[in-house]
Amino acid sequence: MRLGQGEKAVTNFNKSVAQKLSKLSDAQLQKLFSSISSERDTLSSIIESLSMGLVILDKNYKLLLINKAAERCVPFTVRPLPKNDSSKLWELVSDPEISSFLKNCFEKNRSNASEEFSVQTSGGTIRFIQITISPLVQEEKLEGCILSVRDITEQRSQEILLHRMESLAGLTNLAASVAHEIKNPLGAISIHIQLLQKAIKKARESDGLLPDQKFLEKYIDVVNDEIANLNKIVMDFLFAVRPISATFELLDPNPLLKKFADFFAPEFSSKNVELKVNLCSESFRLMLDQKLFREVVTNLAQNALAAIQDKFDGKAGGVFEIRSAYKDNKFALVIKDNGAGMSEKTLARVFEPYYTTKASGTGLGLTMVYKIVKEFSGDIQVESKEGEGCAFIITLPVPQTDKRLLEAK
Repeated sequence: MRLGQGEKAVTNFNKSVAQKLSKLSDAQLQKLFSSISSERDTLSSIIESLSMGLVILDKNYKLLLINKAAERCVPFTVRPLPKNDSSKLWELVSDPEISSFLKNCFEKNRSNASEEFSVQTSGGTIRFIQITISPLVQEEKLEGCILSVRDITEQRSQEILLHRMESLAGLTNLAASVAHEIKNPLGAISIHIQLLQKAIKKARESDGLLPDQKFLEKYIDVVNDEIANLNKIVMDFLFAVRPISATFELLDPNPLLKKFADFFAPEFSSKNVELKVNLCSESFRLMLDQKLFREVVTNLAQNALAAIQDKFDGKAGGVFEIRSAYKDNKFALVIKDNGAGMSEKTLARVFEPYYTTKASGTGLGLTMVYKIVKEFSGDIQVESKEGEGCAFIITLPVPQTDKRLLEAK
């Protein structure tokens, strides 16, 4: 924080007054100190009234000043914070990620940095905060740093809501698919009920006896089967359109991917499929729901395993790979196999609801994968050649990287 012309003028005035203190009378001194005290109280009130959290640190990251907004946002180990404490700020923070960030900035002398964090309140809800570090400069010398703390939960919630509203546009195509699926069972039900009605009418007009029991059961069984089919279509539809209930946190994706891979590694090994995991070395956090992220990876892994089985039939040669990379402020996740691959027709419709090439498939697995990735504000693409394998490429935004400040030189 550099002094403007007004602040410099005040500083020069204070120096001038300091030089003349010995010549001032007691009344003048009392008036001067009363004025300074009033200005200090006003400044303190302004700082406390700020909705943004403000923390002032010296060169050694010892606390000089903090307002109530910062105390509310940042999870400290003790409250209220002890005055004149010799601890460095990160030693007073209970959240390990925030503490590590502050310590890293101190050790690497980073006076310009910004990062987002997710913190859990005492009530169990997740809130998102942004911490920005700026240099505190006085008389052209670096005297410490200023931490600004902003609660950006509402901003993130609005972004999530916007993505959900955009996804509603896809319901038109989904509803059309469901209408098409419902037409066939309804047609079959209608035809068989008409046949029953004709048979009953004919019996009443002749001898009054009902048709043979097997004749009736044949048509009634068909009707019941189609009703069950309709019920399944409707339940699948509700599953597909139901809003995704995501609990977002800022999480490092690479440890999660390693954990997921370790979980299904035994199944792949038992079916002679080689599992490769190549994760990038960068460490950063994404806006994720861990449960839903696992659902995405597991679904793609199971599809890959089925494709490999179709091609190799349990023999050696199958390869499944999970690879991650960081590029252009985005996290890229590649899930790849060398299985049976997809035809151009299948590739064009792979994310469509109810489209499946499996006899027992619902056609909703990849639809849900697509929905979850979009809920994460990401994108998903697929590359495949029939007989050669398939690769799903998921890209997710890395928060704050496009807003990071330049390092101090």
